[in-house]
Amino acid sequence: MNLTANLTALYQNFTDLLNQVMAWATAAVPSILSAILILGVGWWLSGVASRAIAHLVESQPYVDPTLRGVLKRIVRWGLLVLVFVAALNQLGVASTSMLAALGAIGLALGLALQGTLANIAAGIMLLWLRPFRVGDYIDAGGTAGTVNEVGLFASHMTTFEGVCMFVPNSDLWGTKITNYSRSSPRMVRETFGIAYEDDIAKARKVLLKMAAANKNVLGDPEPAVYVNELGDNAVALELRAWTLGPNWVQTRFDLIEGGKLALDAAGISIPFPQRDIHIKDGLITEPAESHKSKKRKSAA
Repeated sequence: MNLTANLTALYQNFTDLLNQVMAWATAAVPSILSAILILGVGWWLSGVASRAIAHLVESQPYVDPTLRGVLKRIVRWGLLVLVFVAALNQLGVASTSMLAALGAIGLALGLALQGTLANIAAGIMLLWLRPFRVGDYIDAGGTAGTVNEVGLFASHMTTFEGVCMFVPNSDLWGTKITNYSRSSPRMVRETFGIAYEDDIAKARKVLLKMAAANKNVLGDPEPAVYVNELGDNAVALELRAWTLGPNWVQTRFDLIEGGKLALDAAGISIPFPQRDIHIKDGLITEPAESHKSKKRKSAA
């Protein structure tokens, strides 16, 4: 009898629990499904809105492209927060309690993710002070490349070799930034060495003619050639020419090659260091460094 009574009581308790669960599910499932629907639709709409903002920024010439990545993410994450709050409200969570919980969670995350918050703060400062814009070629503490996008946490860059880099904003903000695209025109400075017996005036004329013939070299300011140094084995002539910022790299390569070819065509030698070794009785007795030009060697 006792066993039967216990089983009957256990069955009754299980039945009551099942009825309570069913009653809760009947009342809660619609809210849960509504919350899931809100989250799904909100996630999709946030993506659509962020892409629309990015397209709008691209289509408006008066909006700086540097803001595109940040605006896109602010819109997306802002909408996701609103969607999350709406989903919790659908489940019956009070807004006051929810905001208090979010504040506590935010404080905990702020302490745990100090580096991430530093990247956000650095990104805001980069957007505010604008040391560079999208499309600029910069060098920040040895990290050099073209800026593709400035985001909330990191910036996307592409190196001269075409390698993609993902650089935290705090790394860019915490170091010296050299912007090679901001200033235009830019000076190209290259040094050419000639032998001491060569005519400086002739070499200057040859280099200036070569520079003036380059289509990327500007006429104002005019190219100039100066004696930069009287070295151990050569007279160093420095060629200075101005070009537009986007053409600087190609102009530099052209002037280096063109200067070498022009000096060779004019019969002006480009010296190089040589070592003379004096041998006496089969032994090296007096090694010495001498700097002879190609012309001197052939004359000897």
